[in-house]
This record gives sequence, C-alpha cells and structure tokens, in this order.
Amino acid sequence: MSAVRVADAATRAAVLATEDARRAALVAHDLDALDALFDDTLVHVHAPGLIHTKALLMEHVATRHAYLAVTRDDLVVRTIGDDVAVVTGRIVNRLRTAEGGERTLGGVATQVLVRGDDGRWRFVSFQMTPDGKQEWGALPSQLAAGPDDQKDSAR
Repeated sequence: MSAVRVADAATRAAVLATEDARRAALVAHDLDALDALFDDTLVHVHAPGLIHTKALLMEHVATRHAYLAVTRDDLVVRTIGDDVAVVTGRIVNRLRTAEGGERTLGGVATQVLVRGDDGRWRFVSFQMTPDGKQEWGALPSQLAAGPDDQKDSAR
C-alpha cells in the first residue's frame, strides 16, 4: 500500500496557507518571511533551469525584485506520511526583466514541503516547468473520459 495520499482538509489548508505566504513574501521582498518559510536545504529550480539554494534565492529576491505577482490555480496537495507534502499545479508569474521590463511566465510547479518539530511547514524543493508545445495531446482514455476527468486523471 502506498504511503502517498491526498491531503486531508486540515493539512491541505495549512500547506496552501504556507504557499500563500510564500507568494506574498516574494512579491513584497519580505526576506524575514521567506527565511521562515524556506528550509535551509531549499533547492529552487527556476523555469529556465537555473538552480538556487536558499541563500541564492534570497539574494535573487533582495537584489532583483523580480516577482511582481504570483498566482496559483488548481493545486493538488498530497502527503507522504505525516510530515511531507507535495504540491503540484498551475503557476503564473509576472516578472521584472533584467532590462527593467515585465514578462509573464506560466507553467506547472511542483513543490515539496516538510513539517518541522515546531509544526510549521517549510519548503525544501521547488521546480517550475514552463508552458510548451504539447506534441502528443490527450491520451485516448483521457479523451473518452471528458475534459473534467482529464484534469482528475493527472492528480
């Protein structure tokens, strides 16, 4: 039997509140809040494949103020045991460019959180896959199930 399951309502609410706090702190450049939300072992993989440690991501936020808005949608929260959560779902970032302009980047993000001895959830991993051309489209079983079930089958 798998130890991976859909999070119960209380865990889902706590994990999503942690994600809401992360999004707000990134946009506000709130380094104290980010320090509390990120585990010291954080590995953050940006959409183009750039890898940051916690320290590098904090420096990125402090010096570049790149995050103008972060929106999430259709999030699935699963748990592994009682103290590990995996969040997957849509993300859209409105970002400041190096040249001072703006761009919007959408995709899917996977995040891993651990619950510490203090009961607080912290991020240990983040990876965003940017939107790209879908070469194959839906599988026959997904087409037969309909659009709502296609979404559910990915969970």
